[in-house]
Amino acid sequence: MSKKLILKLAITIIALVLVFFTYSGVSIWIFGNQVQLVKSDVAVVLGAAAWDSEPSPVFRERINHAIWLYENGFVDNIIFTGGKGDGDMYAESEVARDYAIRHNVSAEHIYLETKSKITEENLTYAYEIAAENNFTTFTIVSDPLHMKRAMLMAKQTGMDAYSSPTQSSVYKSLNSKIPFFLRELFFYVGYIFSLPLR
Repeated sequence: MSKKLILKLAITIIALVLVFFTYSGVSIWIFGNQVQLVKSDVAVVLGAAAWDSEPSPVFRERINHAIWLYENGFVDNIIFTGGKGDGDMYAESEVARDYAIRHNVSAEHIYLETKSKITEENLTYAYEIAAENNFTTFTIVSDPLHMKRAMLMAKQTGMDAYSSPTQSSVYKSLNSKIPFFLRELFFYVGYIFSLPLR
């Protein structure tokens, strides 16, 4: 193979990679604006950091959105996800439950997943809880830029899922959105490439 052909091949590969990353990035950004207000059995709130016994600002807004869905009749139940970090007294989901109960969500409509560390585990373990309780339709709650990857994972898990990103995300300015967006792009592309191996 000549050097000229090798160069053309390399340029073509680089161009295809750039196109794929650009397409993925645009789809992540646009997808975050899609809110599906559809009645479902349960909201699955994806975990985020908890600060001692209080949710972090990011997690708080996810919980608040799930509470809004519950109060407005879009879901009858909520599964809070998220395990316990090193040195933490409480699992993220336990903190979320206590916050929701303080905001008038009935404890009997709250379910906890306390083992997960990452998004895929949030959804996998939540799906197990759902199966035990005969929940078959799901509303996934997270931040807008997280939704594209989360929904893909939910579908791969087997969930009949709808997207409902929080409308009060703390990621509002470009300075806060861009790092989160780049992180999501990296993890989304990585997940896409991992699918054939699963």
